[in-house]
Amino acid sequence: MGERDPHAFDPAPADMPGGEGEGTGPGAPDAGERPPRRRRRWLRWGFTAFAALLVALVLWLVVTAPLGRSLEPLEEPAILFVSAEGEAIARRGAIKDEPVDVTRLPAHVTNAFIAIEDRRFYAHWGVDPRGIGRALIANAQAGGVRQGGSTITQQLAKTAFLDGERTLTRKAREAVIAFWLEGWLTKDEILSRYLSSIYFGDGVYGLRAAARHYFDRAPEKLTLAESAMLAGMVKAPSRLAPTRDLAGAQERSRLVLQAMAEMGSLAPAEASATPPARLRGQRARLPTGTYFADWVTPRARAAIRPGYGITRVPTTLDADLQRLAVRATINANLGDRQVGLVAMRPTGEVVALIGGRSYKKSPFNRATQARRQPGSAFKLPVYLAALRAGWRPDDLIDDAPITVDGWSPQNADGRYRGAITLREAFARSSNAATVRLAQEVGREAVVRAARDLGITAEIPAGPSYALGTGGVPLIEMTAAYAAIASGQAPVRVTGLAAEAGSRAARPLAPQREWVPMLELLYAAANEGTGRRAALRVPTFGKTGTSQDNRDAIFIGFAGNLVVGVWVGHDDDRSLGNVSGGTLPAAIFKDFMRGALRVDGTQGPRLPARFGPRRGLPARERDGGGERGDNRELLRLITREIEDFFERL
Repeated sequence: MGERDPHAFDPAPADMPGGEGEGTGPGAPDAGERPPRRRRRWLRWGFTAFAALLVALVLWLVVTAPLGRSLEPLEEPAILFVSAEGEAIARRGAIKDEPVDVTRLPAHVTNAFIAIEDRRFYAHWGVDPRGIGRALIANAQAGGVRQGGSTITQQLAKTAFLDGERTLTRKAREAVIAFWLEGWLTKDEILSRYLSSIYFGDGVYGLRAAARHYFDRAPEKLTLAESAMLAGMVKAPSRLAPTRDLAGAQERSRLVLQAMAEMGSLAPAEASATPPARLRGQRARLPTGTYFADWVTPRARAAIRPGYGITRVPTTLDADLQRLAVRATINANLGDRQVGLVAMRPTGEVVALIGGRSYKKSPFNRATQARRQPGSAFKLPVYLAALRAGWRPDDLIDDAPITVDGWSPQNADGRYRGAITLREAFARSSNAATVRLAQEVGREAVVRAARDLGITAEIPAGPSYALGTGGVPLIEMTAAYAAIASGQAPVRVTGLAAEAGSRAARPLAPQREWVPMLELLYAAANEGTGRRAALRVPTFGKTGTSQDNRDAIFIGFAGNLVVGVWVGHDDDRSLGNVSGGTLPAAIFKDFMRGALRVDGTQGPRLPARFGPRRGLPARERDGGGERGDNRELLRLITREIEDFFERL
């Protein structure tokens, strides 16, 4: 063939795709080089994805595992409640004290934890394959989980950054965080954070708090035996806490000493000769749950910021009065009945509180949480509304059968006395007269009086509301009586010393509302249904018994104390023949007899020339309506009361 014309048309040049000479022309890559180019492309993509994943992982760790988290104080630090006299009464919440620095601790302290928890701590990088293998073999031989393969770094990762779920995903996150911690912290820093944050039982976190809690000393002063006991608790802190099982904690500490000897940080002879530690801390024996502490904790917690150690919170509780309240309820013939008692100052500071017969058996607080029918104790706002409307204690009201909206209330004794004074109607707790009075005054006026007295509970719509058929907490009902005792309404109830004396209340007009109401309460507590509660000082109060005797209440005041007592069953069973004027009145009197002797601030008392006399003339007890010399007696009592509260 002749030589090819360079200008001739070639339908498939060598440099065009599809031509026969593709990839074979001058400068074209060799056919064997195409796979490496693709490999390089995949490597670039893989490296980019890995870098992005690494950046995401670092960002995730920065957010979820900040290096300083284990050193932070608890969000809800422990609170130590103290009585008005400064006596410790209860502790609520967990304790975490300031961090420890392992470089300042004795060698036997750190060695005890390393020997029993992670002997290769200074040799691994957060995860110890050798330790995991040893644990798997030991568990297989034992036929169950006997050892764990987690390192101290992993335990720090778990306690500081993760929850307690037992899943492979959580273990994977734990390992990643452990590597992260090892990469950014020294071994001593990791160990310091670990010892500063692990749980030691009894609501105690961190070595410093544990050393003070159990042994009443700083961690820098721990003995070998004490260090071994604390290190041994880490495996099962709740079960091995020495306050719970001292013998078990001591036995575990011997294993720690043996492990230290095997590790070479302790001579075998010293390990054998070291006697087990014993408790020295006083906090370990402090009660951690009472009705009063449960009640005041939410308000105290709201005023406290996160911090180390225990926050001391003064309360209004009077330790002596609280003991008298406990004694009064124990001495009462309660049978299988439950009881609630609250004692407060007329200004609302709670000085004693009983929420039930046994906190251990039932922490439900019947004085603050239960909404039970107050019965006739609710007649207080009914008669206060009547006094506001211009009625007077000597005015007459018809004690006769009445029907309202198809409902006919009955008097407890089944008797109707015709026209009687408001004083007698209140003292005898006449249901018919009270419902008739509520109809005369109007529901709106009664509800307004209840709200002014501080009663916030829902009031039923039917006419039976006047007889206390709506549920009201005992403490709220007692505060309403405190408003009458103080002449200020409403009373702000508190158990915290910091809140004592802070109230925004208006004075009750003495001539129109306050003094007449005191007169009615005096009659009820001395000559009426509450006469079993009467003391040798002026006593004011009212009984309450709900339908079918399901609830029995007495609320009254004398001296500088206002006290409410409830007796009933949690399942709403009938109390039989128990009423507000029997068992609750007796508990009130038993408590007040001792309380008035020990209470430093006394309220108004009868003038000296009247001596121990109490009550109304005999003709008044018979319902004749004559007052005789009793008017003078009430005027003197009222003058004493007014003088007392002016001094306040």
